[in-house]
Amino acid sequence: MTTTATDTKIADLPRLQSRGRELELTPDAFGWLRRSDDVMHDGDALRARLAEDGYLYVPGALNRDEIVEARLQVLVKAQEEGLLDPAFPLLDGVMREGAGNPYFRPSYTKENAPLMRALYDGPMIELFGRLVGGPVRHFDFTWLRAVGAGPGTSPHCDIVYMGRGTHELLTAWTPLGDIPVSVGGLMLLENSYHESPVRLADYLRQDVDTFCENGPNAEAVKAGKLGWEHWKEPAPGKAWDGAITGDPVALRAEWGGRWLTSPEYRMGDVLIFTMRTVHGSIDNATRYIRLSTDTRYQHADAPVDERWVKGEGGAEPIGHSIAGKRGKIC
Repeated sequence: MTTTATDTKIADLPRLQSRGRELELTPDAFGWLRRSDDVMHDGDALRARLAEDGYLYVPGALNRDEIVEARLQVLVKAQEEGLLDPAFPLLDGVMREGAGNPYFRPSYTKENAPLMRALYDGPMIELFGRLVGGPVRHFDFTWLRAVGAGPGTSPHCDIVYMGRGTHELLTAWTPLGDIPVSVGGLMLLENSYHESPVRLADYLRQDVDTFCENGPNAEAVKAGKLGWEHWKEPAPGKAWDGAITGDPVALRAEWGGRWLTSPEYRMGDVLIFTMRTVHGSIDNATRYIRLSTDTRYQHADAPVDERWVKGEGGAEPIGHSIAGKRGKIC
């Protein structure tokens, strides 16, 4: 039976952490996402809800059987890599002791037809068509996360990674497994969609692949020795990962509001949010691998970030490679 916010009380939850910091599980600091499956077929209502909340949580939006099939193909690749414990059924996705935290595995999306159908065809594209009010274009790059036990993602906004096209770009986070809070999952900071343009104005103007041409790390970035230079305080060897902070507890205390998540994300659910919605993830406190994808969608007529779409002759997206770097005078 599907778990809902009304079935699960925050007071009954186990201890939860994000980036190693224990989350405050109190009514003013932690809560459940508002569901939008009630308006998923109404474009005007979807846009109004997105403008109000900065996100749309749509349980059951996708074909669950298709997601299960996609999950199986991903787990086969993880098994081939030696990440899973063979003593457990493959679909359980139990990590092998000592396997570490693979975290980012976009290669697992290759030749996975059910995954491509689920993300870029059928109900997903129909949902985004209603949401953007016209034809939809999606990025050609698919982010796949395979998160083992340990820390998740620090609080951030997506625009710093993909802001060279339209800023009306939207992210869809899609669980490739049933994910209770003990396994982690995405969490959004309540009202951050409205707060971030004021509190994070300088941050939201940044691009992780832009560096100071006349700064101390120019040659290291051009040579691929330093991925992303720290935008605020460029110094020799000082890197940046795009995060707002590494401390989600302190961030929430400063901003107010609650960290919002679901008692259990299930295969078939989709969580959509804007480029300026602050989000991160709960740490995985189990041996179960947490599988999910991040995909991006926009109106087909809007400008697109060239790093994340195929180039001439069908060349693979350049992403955050050296080819995607841009120098500026600081």
